[in-house]
Amino acid sequence: MITLKRAWIVLLVTLGGAGMLRGAAADDALLGRWALTLPNAAGWLEVRKESNWLDGAVLWGGGSVLPLSSATIADGVLTATRVTDVERKDGSGKVVRKQQLTSTITAKVEGDTLKGTRVTPRADGRGFDRVEFTGKRTPPLPPRPDLAKVKFGEPIRLLGKDLSGWKVKETNLKNAWSIENGTLVNRPPAEVPGQPKVRTANLQTEREFEDFNLKLEVNVPKGSNSGVYLRGIYEVQVFDSYQKPLDSHNMGAIYSRITPSVAAEKPAGEWQTLEMTLVDRHATVVLNGKTIVDNQPLLGCTGGAMWSDEFRAGPIFLQGDHGAVSYRNIVLRPVAK
Repeated sequence: MITLKRAWIVLLVTLGGAGMLRGAAADDALLGRWALTLPNAAGWLEVRKESNWLDGAVLWGGGSVLPLSSATIADGVLTATRVTDVERKDGSGKVVRKQQLTSTITAKVEGDTLKGTRVTPRADGRGFDRVEFTGKRTPPLPPRPDLAKVKFGEPIRLLGKDLSGWKVKETNLKNAWSIENGTLVNRPPAEVPGQPKVRTANLQTEREFEDFNLKLEVNVPKGSNSGVYLRGIYEVQVFDSYQKPLDSHNMGAIYSRITPSVAAEKPAGEWQTLEMTLVDRHATVVLNGKTIVDNQPLLGCTGGAMWSDEFRAGPIFLQGDHGAVSYRNIVLRPVAK
């Protein structure tokens, strides 16, 4: 016979256990990869379990994917930090001290949406910047596609006698793109000492594409930098990285995500060939006849992406705000349905 006191104990233990299960489920719901929508930008967040701790990485708008400094989940709320170094300079510009600023992300899952806030101290110490964001869970990656079985459609030549079929991505910026003898060139204004650098526009196709094979030739002047964005979200780096150590920011890399397996760059000023294949969220890059990214999974968008949705069709866009560059013989073959 169960006494009233014992019955209450059983009830409390049962309710407590159910609460713990619900709490654990809420905590686990935060794990995974998230495609973030930021104010006027795209981002990405990953939270994962390691042996006995949480780890992860974040992409906030532009730049690189960076590791989190810490990640904690309690009562269904994620608290993650990212520490960055800042230099304190005197009136002459001399660095007199180095400090660290800690940005803090807090987020929770509501329905199928991640909702969160990032708070960052202002570099001058006068308060904080607060940004709200949302995120959608990225579905698991499919198996690596068998590219030998993928069929491609008829080739589409993306360059003509003028810029027909292309448009500037930022209408408020100066356009430095033009066609010269069948070659697409970007000639930003020369920098003037003591004056701010003039930022020029990126260029994108008017058409949007899903999966495809894209071939082109590119010429990068010494020290210059550009990029080819596949579907508007994955940047294949274009950079004068000849004879530099392998890095995820070098020529042909999936910017800050996938490091080339071998250095295949040519010296600055020479024409180079790039062949890029995007199928089922996997990328292959062939630079100057050498496969440097071999059917590798894409975990999320890269810095400067137009959006974070990896299933949305998008344009080819060429980075024009980093320096001079020339492209020619741009040919795309869409995957045949």
